[in-house]
Amino acid sequence: MEWILGLLSTLAIFAAALLILVFFHELGHFLAAKLFGMRVERFSVGFPPRIFGIKKGETDYCIGATPLGGYVKISGMIDESMDTDYLEEEPKPWEFRSKPVWQRIVVITAGVIFNMILAVIIYAGMAYSTGETKVQLDSVNGIYVSEGSLADEVGFQTGDRLVGVNGEEVAYFNELFAPQVMTSSTLSYTVMRDGRQATVTVADSLLNDIGQEGLINLSNAMPSSISRIQPGSPAEEAGLQGGDIITSINDREVSHWSEAVELISTADDSISLTINRGGETLAYTILPDANNKLGIYAPEPDSLFEIDRFKYGLFESVNIGIERSNATLTGIVQGFSKMFSGDIAVRESLGGPVAIANVTKEATDRGGWIGFWNITAFLSITLAIMNILPIPVLDGGHLMFLIYEGITRREPSPKVRMWLQQIGFLLIIALFIFVTFNDILRQFG
Repeated sequence: MEWILGLLSTLAIFAAALLILVFFHELGHFLAAKLFGMRVERFSVGFPPRIFGIKKGETDYCIGATPLGGYVKISGMIDESMDTDYLEEEPKPWEFRSKPVWQRIVVITAGVIFNMILAVIIYAGMAYSTGETKVQLDSVNGIYVSEGSLADEVGFQTGDRLVGVNGEEVAYFNELFAPQVMTSSTLSYTVMRDGRQATVTVADSLLNDIGQEGLINLSNAMPSSISRIQPGSPAEEAGLQGGDIITSINDREVSHWSEAVELISTADDSISLTINRGGETLAYTILPDANNKLGIYAPEPDSLFEIDRFKYGLFESVNIGIERSNATLTGIVQGFSKMFSGDIAVRESLGGPVAIANVTKEATDRGGWIGFWNITAFLSITLAIMNILPIPVLDGGHLMFLIYEGITRREPSPKVRMWLQQIGFLLIIALFIFVTFNDILRQFG
């Protein structure tokens, strides 16, 4: 029953994000078409068959049964419906084909533009409503690196203090792992190690493995101090207190919280702890609960690191929205470039609906509504990039035909366009099948 609820929750969150993305994309086409006096026959969220809707004026506003997209049907345009009956008649003033090339280009690109605008709105909205919290990098001391972890494989060592990325020093911890940084042509980190500067270079072959959690996060730098104790837990029964500092576990010296968690979670039996409490050394032997937990909580970041909090006004928030959208766009484009050049594996990097649904759910679980909106903004920019690719049947394919028409002063023949549209449609179907099976293999393989 639990897995069914989890599946339904994942589908509901994914559907909500997809509904927002598709609606805004198609709204861009719709408004641009209406602006230039084109007749819009249908505004559909979801592909046919039509489930329900309402017709107002000349437009049928409806919901389709296939939720993985949507479309706006504009009179006089060869689109996904492959309808060409109108070509036998003279162009009408309200038809797409009767309008100047530049107007048709605006209509075709409006969906992509609206996806970018949506990302800016989301990022700006979050900046305005919650502000921004940044951890000063110089307050983050040496990190703990677990043996055999990805960070260990990359070349980080316990005790390293991060000071910069790609040859440049940065002021804040989050700047080390920004999207445009993680997808740059070369990725390297500058660390202080044993009083000297060292460079840790991330091999392209390891970029596929970084995933959602990244290489390093703040938990790697947290000291092994206990913030509070769970009531009724083994730790409370043994006498541990908030503020205690764990100095050793089973006779192994400990200085980082991640290291303490690792040793506790892998222990087979009772655990011997040495605690520093106000300068006094105390020893405890504790038997973990059935989940191998003691009931101790990590220290709060606010008490460990220097944190700058920023509040933004309306216009400042818009600037933040533009900057974040630009950074995300740069990161995604660089990521695609690495994938197409073979620097990172396509199979490991390309995700379909299953992967996207899971990532959306994970982001929401971790970050609540902020996580949901963050991933929605990211997906909106991704959708814009995918749609502008010069593949017939996508917006980029239509744009390609219009550019050809603008240069040569003649339209491609309907027969050629239909043929290319069908090829493009088959390519999209093949890609959809590939990424879906790829998702399933990665999920259960």
